[in-house]
Amino acid sequence: MRIRSLLVAGALTISMLARGQDQPNIIWLVSEDNSKHFLEIYQSGGVFMESLASLAAEGLVYNHAFSQGPVCSVARSTLITGCYAPRIGAQYHRKEQIVPMPSGARMFPAYLRDAGYYTTNSHKEDYNLIKGDDVWDESAPKASYRNRQSGQPFFHVQNFGVTHEGRLHFSISEMDSIQNKTDPATVEVHAHHPDTKLFRYTYARYHDQHKKLDEQLMVFINQLKEDGVYDDAIIFYYGDHGGVLPGSKGYLYERGIHVPLIVRIPPKWQHLATGPVGSRIDGFVRFMDFGPTVLNLAGVPTPTHMDGQAFLGSNLNNEEVLQRNTCISYADRFDEKYDFVRGLRHGKFKYIRNYQPFNIDGLQNNYRYRMEAYEEWRALFQAQKLRAAHQQFFLPRPVEALYDIEVDPFELNNLAEDPKYASRVAAMRKSLQEQLQGLPDLSFIPEPIFIREGSKNPVSYGRAQQARIGHLQEIADLALLPPNEALPKLKKALKSSDPLAQYWALIACTSMPDGASALGKKINKLATRSRHTLVRMRALEYQGMHGQMDPQDLVHLLADCEDPITANMVLNTMVLLQDVQKKKFALHWDLVPPEWVENTRSNVTRRLEYLIGKRG
Repeated sequence: MRIRSLLVAGALTISMLARGQDQPNIIWLVSEDNSKHFLEIYQSGGVFMESLASLAAEGLVYNHAFSQGPVCSVARSTLITGCYAPRIGAQYHRKEQIVPMPSGARMFPAYLRDAGYYTTNSHKEDYNLIKGDDVWDESAPKASYRNRQSGQPFFHVQNFGVTHEGRLHFSISEMDSIQNKTDPATVEVHAHHPDTKLFRYTYARYHDQHKKLDEQLMVFINQLKEDGVYDDAIIFYYGDHGGVLPGSKGYLYERGIHVPLIVRIPPKWQHLATGPVGSRIDGFVRFMDFGPTVLNLAGVPTPTHMDGQAFLGSNLNNEEVLQRNTCISYADRFDEKYDFVRGLRHGKFKYIRNYQPFNIDGLQNNYRYRMEAYEEWRALFQAQKLRAAHQQFFLPRPVEALYDIEVDPFELNNLAEDPKYASRVAAMRKSLQEQLQGLPDLSFIPEPIFIREGSKNPVSYGRAQQARIGHLQEIADLALLPPNEALPKLKKALKSSDPLAQYWALIACTSMPDGASALGKKINKLATRSRHTLVRMRALEYQGMHGQMDPQDLVHLLADCEDPITANMVLNTMVLLQDVQKKKFALHWDLVPPEWVENTRSNVTRRLEYLIGKRG
């Protein structure tokens, strides 16, 4: 072992000398569940954090940094690969099946190791992809850059969980007995939330967690100084996705994806910056850009499989970097709750395409609703005690929406129907459509089919299915057309020999405000006679949302499901019809195989617990 260590150290030294490389140390300080909306450095009424102020004074503050996916595993999969998650099959949280990296591709720290870096992660990973043995020298709670060879550059990730969503899972009794340091009367309740005692207390608790985060960051920064590495390190601070107050984490609104990003750049490495120290950068930065940026700072070329672009480094056109102003974002399944949303930010405008607009934002998600504020919000809605802006979370969404983020930061005023913005909506719609077709976006293949057919090589599968996926996307987008234009095309799709064409035509029919009653006879036939479970499910869903249906038809369909992922999709529809349409289902635990519910955290278990209560 001693000989091997000497050989490795010698090889590293020779490698670095051969490149003439004096490489910067690079550190990521990552806090969980933080949007920019709770930090004073970004938002009036936010928390002042000394640690961030000190980093900002010696670096750059990015005004437009986006996690792209609004939840841990999807965001972190984007970070570690530099890829658009739905292109590589990494878009679902929690993963039902882990997928491989694209052929020939590696997670970006592996390329740093090839360049002589010591790579460490303390300690959260949460990737939806298979991790190779070559990614980290250490990835564990106590992983440390201190264990590197003398003179060896390092890349270190330090994760901080003190602001995680779970820290707000307190009980009402705890609320009555524990006083926050932050006075609830002083917090600024955001425009999409009701201003109640409970919401104010929750805000105050979240502010307190930020203050604890500040203390932990300062301790780590001081450690870097004591170890003598602070002055030679480029330090990134960012949140791993948006915040956790209701309607943020798990949702594609700015509060779910717009994260803080500060990059501290010491004097030695300021030639790698795209602006003077202490300045604010308006150019857009996306999570898929982080890996290419770290590689570029280390002098390593960006692999061709990555979708991102470097935003720091001496070899960049700074003017071009500063003018970047677009970001694509994605939201799919989160735990047991299904959705399919894509977003496109261009400058101050945000375009959102809700592919299943009937899946209301407030649809039950057991983990989310462990937060008392979620429960209160829903109870106020059900009691009709909310004003219009606060009701939106529990109402069907528009098929497409446009928001002016500068004047409407919490995305409450949809401009898509305003004739003044028709040309902008059309342009952003077309841009998003073209980008999704070009990837292609694998979410147009329902999750159970993707896992069965494409999970062994998602990228190759996507290429082989690209024409089909493009056709499915075109069918889904029939929901954007006036009924007189859409119905003939939907009728044709409902007669298709491809069950997924029928599947998406049914979703489009359900998405139309007045339904597609002219196609009712065909939809009823699919609900009863289709040989494909997912087609029958979508047809029954249409009936439940736009007319009459026998709830027991869905119960029988659940009993016929051949896998737990399909069963969870059926259960998702049941929850939707129960909570929105007040349908009642005669359910019992024996409808599904016992192995599907052995794990108390399985999606099927969570859905059944909500619908019928825990097993006795």
